Amino acid sequence: MKHAYTDLKVWKKSIELSILVYRFTGSFPREELYGLVSQMRRASVSIASNIAEGSARGTRRDFRQFVKLAEGSNCELQTQLLIARELGFGKKDTAVEIEEISNEVGRMLTALSKYLSREIAGTTAQR
Repeated sequence: MKHAYTDLKVWKKSIELSILVYRFTGSFPREELYGLVSQMRRASVSIASNIAEGSARGTRRDFRQFVKLAEGSNCELQTQLLIARELGFGKKDTAVEIEEISNEVGRMLTALSKYLSREIAGTTAQR
C-alpha cells in the first residue's frame, strides 16, 4: 500500500540521510555503540518517521506538528555530527555529505512547515 508521504522529496531525502548515517556510524569505536552511534541513528530515523506519521494523521495541523518534530530531530543529528567530527570519528568526506544532505532536508522541512501553516491559516480564514 502506497502512502502520500512516500511521494514527498523531503521524505525520500531523509531516508537517504538515514542510510548514510548508518554507514557513517558503522566505523565508530565499539564503545560508542550505545552512545553517539545510537543517538545519531535514532535522530536520523526519526526525521523520516515523523514525516510519515504526521502525514498519516489526517490534518494539516497535526502534519505540521510532526514536521516540526522532524526539524528538531534534524538539528539533533547536526549537533551529534559536529561532536563526532570533533572526536575524529568516521570518514570526513562522508561527514561532509551528511552535513550537506541534513542542511538540504532542513530547508525542505522549513518550506513544508511554512506551506502547512499557510494552508492552516487559509482553512481557518474560510470558516
